[in-house]
Amino acid sequence: MTHLYLLVCFFFKSQIRSPSLAGLTEDSGRTLTSCDFNLRSLAPDPRVKYALAFSNQEELDRLNQEARQENRPSELFSLYPPPDELCPIITTIHRNRTKFCSWQWLNYRFPFSFRFEIDIEPIFATLALYDLKEKKKISENFYCDLNPEQFKNFLKNHTPNVDPSTLARSGIFSVTYPSPDIYLVIKIEKVLQQGEISDCADPYITMRESDSAKNKDKLEKLRTQAEAFCQRLGRYRMPFAWATVNVMEVISTATIDRDVTDSDSARGGEGDRLSDEDLLKFLAEIKKTSTPQRRIKTIPGCIKLDMSPVHDTPTGCLSTELIPLIPVAEKNIRPVKEVLEFPSSEVYVPHNIYRNLLFIYPLKLNFVNRLTSARNIAIKIQFMSGEDLSCAMPVIFGKSSGPEFLKEVYTAVTYHNKSPDFYEEVKVALPARLTDRHHLLFTFYHISCQQKQNLGGSCETLIGYSWLPILNRDHLQTGQFCLPIILDRLPFNYSLHAPEVAPPVKWMESHKELFNLEIQAVSSVHSEDNHLKRFFTLCHALEGGVTFPLWVIGEKIPENKLEHELKLSIIALSSSRLEPLVLFLHQVLDKLFTLIMQPILIATQTANLSQIAFESLASIVNSLHNSQELIKDHLGRNSLLVTYLYWVFRVPDPPQDTHGSGTGQSHSSTMGRATAASVGNMLLQSRFRSSSNPDIPSQQISAEDAEVKNILSAKVLMNFMKPHHRFYNPQSHHNTISHSPSHTYIHTLVGMSYDVFHEELALQMVVSSNVCRENTYKYSWFFFELLVKSIAQHVSQLDKHGVPRRSCFSDRFKDDITTIVSVVSEFELAEKLNVSLAFFLYDLLSLMDRGFVFQLVKNYCSQVASVSMQALISMRLEFLRILCSHEHYLNLNLYFSSPASAPASPCPSISSQVGSLHSPDQNILALFELTPEFKQQHYLTGLLLTELSTALDMESEGGKVQRKAINAIYSLLCSHDLDQRCDKPEVRAKVAALYLPLVGTIVDSTNYLDFTVSGKNKASEPENDLESVPPINQSVAMAIAGNPFNTLGKSVATLAADTSRHLLVCFLWVMKNADRSLIQRWTVNMHPSHLNKLLELLTICVSCFEYRVMSTQALQKSQQVKQQLEEALLRGMGARGEMMKRVGGRTFFSTLGQRENLRWRKDRTQWRQTNDKQDKSKSELDQEALISGNLATETNLIVLDLLETIIQAVPLADCKDSVVGAALKVLLHSLTCNQSSTFLLHTFSTLRSLVIKFGDLLFEEEAEQCADLCQKVLQYCSSPVDENRSQACATLYLIMRYSYSNANNFSRVKMQVTMSLASLVGKSSDFQEEYLRRSLRTILAYAEEDTEMQNTQMPSQVDELLRNLNSILSDTVKMREFQEDPEMLMDLMYRIAKGYQTSPDLRLTWLQNMAEKHTNRKCYTESAMCLVHAAALVAEYLSMLEDHTYLPIGSVTFQNISPNVLEESAVSDDILSPDEDGVCSGRYFTESGLVGLLEQAAELFNNGGLYEAVNEVYKIIIPILEARRDFRKLASTHDKLHRAFENIIQRGHKRMFGTYFRVGFYGAKFGDLDEREFIYKEPGITHLPEISHRLENFYSQCFGDDTLVMIKDSAPVNRNQLNPNKAYIQITYVEPYFDDYEMKDRLTNFEKNFNLRCFMYTTPFTKSGRPRGELNEQYKRKTILTTMHAFPYVKTRINVIQKEEFDLTPIEVAIEDMQKKTRELAVATHREQPDAKMLQMLLQGSVGATVNQGPLEVAQVFLNEIPADPKLFRHHNKLRLCFKEFIMRCGEAVEKNKHLIASDQKEYQHELKKNYNRLRESLRPMLERKIPELYKPIIRPRLENR
Repeated sequence: MTHLYLLVCFFFKSQIRSPSLAGLTEDSGRTLTSCDFNLRSLAPDPRVKYALAFSNQEELDRLNQEARQENRPSELFSLYPPPDELCPIITTIHRNRTKFCSWQWLNYRFPFSFRFEIDIEPIFATLALYDLKEKKKISENFYCDLNPEQFKNFLKNHTPNVDPSTLARSGIFSVTYPSPDIYLVIKIEKVLQQGEISDCADPYITMRESDSAKNKDKLEKLRTQAEAFCQRLGRYRMPFAWATVNVMEVISTATIDRDVTDSDSARGGEGDRLSDEDLLKFLAEIKKTSTPQRRIKTIPGCIKLDMSPVHDTPTGCLSTELIPLIPVAEKNIRPVKEVLEFPSSEVYVPHNIYRNLLFIYPLKLNFVNRLTSARNIAIKIQFMSGEDLSCAMPVIFGKSSGPEFLKEVYTAVTYHNKSPDFYEEVKVALPARLTDRHHLLFTFYHISCQQKQNLGGSCETLIGYSWLPILNRDHLQTGQFCLPIILDRLPFNYSLHAPEVAPPVKWMESHKELFNLEIQAVSSVHSEDNHLKRFFTLCHALEGGVTFPLWVIGEKIPENKLEHELKLSIIALSSSRLEPLVLFLHQVLDKLFTLIMQPILIATQTANLSQIAFESLASIVNSLHNSQELIKDHLGRNSLLVTYLYWVFRVPDPPQDTHGSGTGQSHSSTMGRATAASVGNMLLQSRFRSSSNPDIPSQQISAEDAEVKNILSAKVLMNFMKPHHRFYNPQSHHNTISHSPSHTYIHTLVGMSYDVFHEELALQMVVSSNVCRENTYKYSWFFFELLVKSIAQHVSQLDKHGVPRRSCFSDRFKDDITTIVSVVSEFELAEKLNVSLAFFLYDLLSLMDRGFVFQLVKNYCSQVASVSMQALISMRLEFLRILCSHEHYLNLNLYFSSPASAPASPCPSISSQVGSLHSPDQNILALFELTPEFKQQHYLTGLLLTELSTALDMESEGGKVQRKAINAIYSLLCSHDLDQRCDKPEVRAKVAALYLPLVGTIVDSTNYLDFTVSGKNKASEPENDLESVPPINQSVAMAIAGNPFNTLGKSVATLAADTSRHLLVCFLWVMKNADRSLIQRWTVNMHPSHLNKLLELLTICVSCFEYRVMSTQALQKSQQVKQQLEEALLRGMGARGEMMKRVGGRTFFSTLGQRENLRWRKDRTQWRQTNDKQDKSKSELDQEALISGNLATETNLIVLDLLETIIQAVPLADCKDSVVGAALKVLLHSLTCNQSSTFLLHTFSTLRSLVIKFGDLLFEEEAEQCADLCQKVLQYCSSPVDENRSQACATLYLIMRYSYSNANNFSRVKMQVTMSLASLVGKSSDFQEEYLRRSLRTILAYAEEDTEMQNTQMPSQVDELLRNLNSILSDTVKMREFQEDPEMLMDLMYRIAKGYQTSPDLRLTWLQNMAEKHTNRKCYTESAMCLVHAAALVAEYLSMLEDHTYLPIGSVTFQNISPNVLEESAVSDDILSPDEDGVCSGRYFTESGLVGLLEQAAELFNNGGLYEAVNEVYKIIIPILEARRDFRKLASTHDKLHRAFENIIQRGHKRMFGTYFRVGFYGAKFGDLDEREFIYKEPGITHLPEISHRLENFYSQCFGDDTLVMIKDSAPVNRNQLNPNKAYIQITYVEPYFDDYEMKDRLTNFEKNFNLRCFMYTTPFTKSGRPRGELNEQYKRKTILTTMHAFPYVKTRINVIQKEEFDLTPIEVAIEDMQKKTRELAVATHREQPDAKMLQMLLQGSVGATVNQGPLEVAQVFLNEIPADPKLFRHHNKLRLCFKEFIMRCGEAVEKNKHLIASDQKEYQHELKKNYNRLRESLRPMLERKIPELYKPIIRPRLENR
């Protein structure tokens, strides 16, 4: 949306006569040809239908209203950008639920391929990540088989089946802690064969792929040998080679594809250096030198890795447990495996899936002392569930191209090595149920590579056995072990003992420990932290199935100590290491909740564990929050706990009552939940018993309780948490935990059901104390969420069976909740807990009785304490903002209880309130006030509006409290506006009625609103834009311009502009949706002052929501794009559709939740105050502009709707005149702002309706509306938009018609239209008269087609008026060519204005426009002079009308300001009388207008630095103010005078006034300017080249570069020597010139630069014609110019009317130069604050030894000899006396400098003194030589008479 009405300066024509330029004053410029234009030759615009034809006023109002409601967006807030502060608010209110709290991983997918130069046998690759910095392996092994089918067939005998899950060639590796030292290590294995590794690698090293044809036979032989080894030894592997890739170095490249040679080659393995420790040493060497220091054989080959980041789970992916993940792959797709990470540091993520893995790492075997030939050693590893061979379990994960699970696995064989290092990783899926029989069995073999006959074909030779029990005293064994090896057969029951316990069998090397291995567990079942182990084991004992004494971490615990040990273990939970505590956090919390809820029976004694469990819970919550390693959300909540609450927590189930005994028991250390099936069986057994105090007596079971008993005993608990399944197949691959019946002496009371958990938790929060109490309330959000979720599960279950809400909760629980709220309100950290409590009560509104919750709200708001009132209000606002965001907020506030009909209330008391509140005789004004009845009925709304009212009435730092209050209201109304439940107009009206008191509050707060910036986007307006800087004080300007309500005269606004906009948009929303008849009744009953405030508020709304055109630099749009944008707005594009399109179809709040998608923020940076538009695309900027334009249109239409409502109610009002005038001012103000065509269409319709209804009021003599109305309407008659122009023409003609036919005041309208046009054409830099001409033609067409007026004089009068207007336009055309020459333009405007001498109104308007033109050029002094002339004009005519002593006596009073003002003297009364109709009738021809003009002039003088003139102006103002007794204005005036005088004192001698130049024009090209000279006034410190360049540029464009010539010197111009075909300009610098008598009165710097008429410039010359010569032949010509008017004037150039010249002889030139030097020295020496630098510069030029043509040389030329010519005697003597004074001043200056210099300038001072003495001695003879003739006595004394 573009707007086309930027105002700049113009000139005006009188309605009486239009003087031609030829008849103007003697300083006429170029003769301009008049151009008459025939309007009738133009085609008129289309006329507006029915503009003049209407049946009655009611019908007209109805049609206008229907037209306004078409294509209006229903949602106002969809167009309004949310405040920056509101985005986090909305996010906070909706508490975005997150998925499981996750750590930041870098996931990379590694598709892998590998090949050597030759292919002769199967090879197998193993990939793993290593962190060199941490010296640790950080991933499990990923196995990859890349063999072709030919080689796979070699191993068919050893591979019974191939599962699809083992065919993966791509793995997903996760890296939690990225590091440049992470390497991907690729280990290559091959089938075991005879020979060392180096021997096996020789063919690969020596043969090349290029030589395949030559080595064909050799290759075939090698393949045959490999096939033989595969068929015999296919199950055994041997290490072959390895390669490395630095992952982080190549992570940025898409693909690694290079030949593996040199440093990138595969390195042959060494049989004695295969461990991970050796590998890490190799990596360290490679990092330092790129190659290992030791010489290692390299094998040429090719590795191809495609490293790509993984963002989503790929299709066909398998978890590390080989479980398919979603999305599931189709058949025959090669799978992708997730590779388990072993993080290098702690990762704080709880177990959220079942994982129970064991990793076995054989490390080293020592058979060095073994005498047998066991050298090719392999270890068979099995996981056994018993001692029989059939007990080997298929739980070992297979490698590549084989079965998924194996019963046994062999380690790789190192050829002929008795002490091999192993690098094998054996991954085992642990059974969920472990017993003492489970163990690892290791069988050691010697593998014969050559087939021997005596072995019968077997290649294995048994060496011995070893084993390791999985459990050690019921706990999983992990860590490093060193085991002995048994040589005999395994003894019976060996698995029940550790190998260290020596049974009577034969051991290798006498039971020496020979086999090293390491076991690591990655398990969500078994914890490695002792505190957690102890806690889980003891809790498991409570569930039954264990025998006593119980082993717990090496300690026997009898049954009688179980309670004590359990309490100790609960207390010690918070001492657990952070990582294991986080890993098992969900299980720990679940178990603690069970202990809190359930009273425990141990050996018939009740165990009280609730309090201890609760304290431990509070301690854990505190530890998690205080940990620096854990993540917190934007509210400071621990993310782990947030995740647990949302996804995991559910009310604990009571455990099954299990009894019995057996040999096998479960050893799972975590607590499994019992099913909910037994809840109903024994529910009421402990329903009313508190676990923290079992002695609380149980209550009698009522009938209602019995009903609940029946319900709950028949139903299972509702699972509130949806299972978070990532797995496709829910079937586990492992055994599930099973419970065998067992006998025990421990009985657990059947648990409290979920309906008691919240009561127990609330009780614990109430009775907690000391540190526990502090932690509980410090992190109350967690416990509040626990309460809410448990209550929700409780209510959900009961609601299904119709249990009343009030019966769901016991009185004790309600009392506990009340106590908790009371404690929070008095807590030290109440400000921090405020939000948590608000969300808690927010949730309770949906779960508990609303009356009870409202009582809690009331208690909290009245009890909450804070350090300051601001903080208190801020807390309550935050609290209420959250509560009011409830989804059923409207129902909670009884919004249907509106003035309209309401449904019957279910509560009789409420319905009676409604009836009494809205009875027909109810005072309608009470609905718009925040009454006690309103607060009682609409409780939450009343609270919020009360806080808003309080916030608006107080002062806060930066307006933070007010902003928070307004944003709370904003977010609330925004939610209503975009709520689909409120789409119907009648519902919206009821909702709006809920906020009627808000309207009253805003109207009363009008004084606080700031609309000076109108909410404009400051970033879009460059600071150096002259148009955007208001040069005139806004209060003064608005007083002169007739601000409708004098808003700017108020005290400083307390609300920022953006905050004011947020509040006003809330007001507009209520007005848009409220019932129209209700608003009308309200306005009828309003007091007139209150109604004026409402209308003032509407004016502010128009200003605040004015459409701001984007800056050209930011948008970079062409004119065509702007027109397209306006057309889009014109066509009424759906605003809501645009908004929805912008947010991609999502809801508004979901968009706000995703902050990265917000367009409306300034960036966070808080919002950053830079220009955001530069970062946006053109389409985004277009879209933003479109939405902004729609917002401006809609807000203004709401204002227009309200104005129409007020206007239609006017006949019923008492103050008819003032209401109509005020409403019209609002309408006219809206027309001054940028508006869309849609709005203008309806505005003009309303204006026409207003003219028809109240024309008599508008056209009264004393009314000022007529002038404003004509000016605004005529302004739109020049619009380039056809529809705007058509509407304006119809309106203007209707005004003329009505003023003629009804008001009988057509002459007044003619005068106002003429003045308006004169003002309009003077205020547009890009004004195009063709549009206005077309509008004039259209108005003429209306007059010709108006049949009713054809028989009157109106058509002829309209025709005469339009011809006069056309004449003004013609004069405008004449000035077009001088728009770029401001001086010439001002001359033209000045001359035309002289023609308006007898039309003071137009002359005054012209002077104001001239002042504005000067202000735009920053010529503040000239602008002030224009206003002084205007004030003098007003004073002249006031003196004719009124005779008051305090008023100025015409323009004579203004002489002290400027003598030029006398030209404003009024002509005699016989020519013009102020009483004539329409003359001097404007608002400026009053005392207030006079004061306003003078105040504005004073402000401009102040801006221009002429502070003395400010004083003269106020001398005229002060008597008027004293006569009015306006002491407030007097105080302000004297304060401004004080500041002006202070400025004179501080900056008096530093001010820079204007610089003046003489400009002469020569040549016929200049027309009437030929041979004319002007004095140009330029800003201070303007150099000659600057003005020369400016004029040269302009006139070069006019005449061409070849035609214009700039004369460089100041010598007289000889016209005969000039080329007649060229134009010449001569520019000379001039200085003000004063006679000696004049200098006596001009003492200050200001006086020497004010009221200047004479200027001088000098031209040096010699008799020989050269400009410069020797001293004795240098002459100087002085030229004195006199101007027609004194500077400063209303123009910056004035005509030269007189010229004088005189020449100075060389000695006179010398005298003048010496006098000047002497004056400068005297001034610098005697200054109050001497300037040492200036003084030293003058001394250097006076006494310096190297000064050319200095004083000494001048003296030697003119004083060395007495002149022969007696005429020169006096000049000689005068020069001598000048030198005497000069020497004296030099001496004073040298002495003065002595006191000013610093210590480091003493040598310089000494030099100056020496030079001074030398000069004085040199001059002494010449100064002492006198001319005797000059000293002869006039009367000779008579000595003889003595």
